[in-house]
Parts: sequence; C-alpha cells; structure tokens
Amino acid sequence: MPWSRQLASALAVALVAPLLVSAQNPVLVPAKFTVVLDAAHGGDETGAQLASGVPEKTATLALSARLRSLLAARGFGVVTTRDTDTALDPDRRAAIANHANAGACLIVHFTASGSGVHIFTSALTPRPAERFLPWKTAQSAFVARSVALSGLLNSTLTQTGITVTLGSANLSSLDSMTCPAVAIEIAPERGPNGAIISQPFDPDYETRVASALAASLLTWRQQERAK
Repeated sequence: MPWSRQLASALAVALVAPLLVSAQNPVLVPAKFTVVLDAAHGGDETGAQLASGVPEKTATLALSARLRSLLAARGFGVVTTRDTDTALDPDRRAAIANHANAGACLIVHFTASGSGVHIFTSALTPRPAERFLPWKTAQSAFVARSVALSGLLNSTLTQTGITVTLGSANLSSLDSMTCPAVAIEIAPERGPNGAIISQPFDPDYETRVASALAASLLTWRQQERAK
C-alpha cells in the first residue's frame, strides 16, 4: 500500500475510534471476577443533601468503600471509579468500567426522597452484540444481562425486608458501559404507614443494604461462571 494511502487509513481510524468501544476487550480475562463500583458525584458535584446533612457524594463514597471491603473478602477483584472526593465526567466513569473487563458494575446513588432501594437499568433498546459498538449506546448489547442482574439484586434485597423499586433510565455513564451494569439509589427506609424508620446514611441500614448487594454479587458470580 502506498505511504499516502496508509496515512489516510490511519487518520480514518483515529477519527472514528473515540466514537466506538470494542465489545471484546483485547486483554486477557482476569483470574478474579471483577466488579466495578462507581460512587456517584464528587468534587464540586455534591449531589443531593441527605437529611443528616451529609452530601450525597460523601455517602456514595462511604458505601463504595464498604462494598469494596465486603467483595474483596469474598475473593472478588474490585475496581472503584473514585476513592477520594474527586469529580469525574460520565465518559471517564464508563471508560474505567470498560477497561476493567468487569463482570458487573454498580453505580451508587443516594436520595432523600422515595422509599427503599431504587434499581435502574439502561433505557436503551436491546441490540445484538457487535465487534464495535457506538460509545453512547454501548450498553444496548448488555441490557438483557443488566436486567437479569437487577432481578437478582431485587430478590436478595426484598428477602432482607428492604423495599425495592425497579426502573430504567438514560444515564450517560451507564449507557456507555460494556458489562452488566445497574444504577442503585438508596432512599429512606419507611414503615407500613410511610413514616421514615431509617435514613439512607444510617449505619445499620447501610450495612443491611451493602450485605445484600454483596450476597447478590456472590450469586451472580456463580451464575456467570457456570455459563
């Protein structure tokens, strides 16, 4: 191939590459089943203000650290998008998850409204996996598996007595992830009369949620390895 044609071909690849993400990670599959924990917000992006006065960015980071410890103790590989009070854009969060070749990703949020735990999967229309996927809609090839993960989380949390609400949403970081991924939003725990019995950042409530999430991921790992 003449040098000019080689240069033109290289430039074409360079221009298209940032818009696409490979559905097949070129690195070897890690020995450990890897989970990515994405603590929402950070830096100047504080998120919601919880009833305790704690900003959401602090609560998500604390839960991410707790989950990391629980999962590491169970033999998981754990990758966190942030370990400090740092702002990250959605594309960077998705890139971290995709580079980790993760078996699951949990995006963690907190809210002062609603009840129990809200679990969201991508609202993208499912589509077959391809060698290269458009960056902004890469999750479309993983929606079915993400819904299955959501169902497992729902079952485990419900068994512990925590109310769960399932839904779908368009989140730019979630939509660009090439692994089973869900966004989890922890709301106050309410009694039968609707009164709040536990705030989202209460230690006991957070422990129950974190333990249920870890148990769910343990089952998820078993199911994925059995395929």
